[in-house]
Amino acid sequence: MAPNSEGHYWHPESLRGRRVIVTGAARGVGLGISAALLERGAAVLLVDRNPAVADVAAGFAAAGHQALHLEADLCEHSSYQRIVDNAVARLGGVDALVNNAIATNEPKPFGEITMDDFDLVFDTGPRATFFLMQAAYPILKAAGGGSIVNFGSGSGTGGQKTFGAYAGAKEAIRGISKVAALEWGADNIRVNVVCPFANSDGVANWSADFPDVYNKVVKGIPLRRIGDTHTDIGAMVAFLVSADASYLTAQTIHVDGGTGTFR
Repeated sequence: MAPNSEGHYWHPESLRGRRVIVTGAARGVGLGISAALLERGAAVLLVDRNPAVADVAAGFAAAGHQALHLEADLCEHSSYQRIVDNAVARLGGVDALVNNAIATNEPKPFGEITMDDFDLVFDTGPRATFFLMQAAYPILKAAGGGSIVNFGSGSGTGGQKTFGAYAGAKEAIRGISKVAALEWGADNIRVNVVCPFANSDGVANWSADFPDVYNKVVKGIPLRRIGDTHTDIGAMVAFLVSADASYLTAQTIHVDGGTGTFR
């Protein structure tokens, strides 16, 4: 069992044999997800446009994990098939796809969001999610099924000022995910969405810049803390990838300490 005072149901062989692609894996939520998958025995292709992803993967590999990396920019449409082909060639197949990556120039007032801002968040969010799913589909189907985990946001499900394009992109991802889950269920491919609230780099910057607002928000969370990218968000993704979630699909799961109860 994993070392923790509260204990865990998982162990270092829980996901042995699972081959997973994680986008946006160099830092933040993607890094936490990768850590959770790797420590459970999965083989992970860490994808990011940040060259630092090479060092991240090397660190995991040095610790004995099955971690590989690929530098890819999701704004380049040719990257979708390249990512999946790379995973098949190097991991031997794909059992799960985690579409975590997204880029945004927000927060900005709604009226100041430019077309370039809009294109950035939609290219790296719903467009990349959609076409990576398309690229992975035949591989997952041929393998007898698999799991896709996409990422929404409370900015979309509940609305958030100054995140107009980002909220729209995240809700688009939820719509895409529902349709794919309905169509691909017959192929034993499960598609779920996670809406996290975690200690990502963005939240860390926000807490430093606006400590009073940050502390007020934390006090409003029923569990009174910000989620951890590894032990909270990563653990949920690991569950969704596992056989324990074999009857769970087409769902939006708020991993946010209870702040999404009204959505």
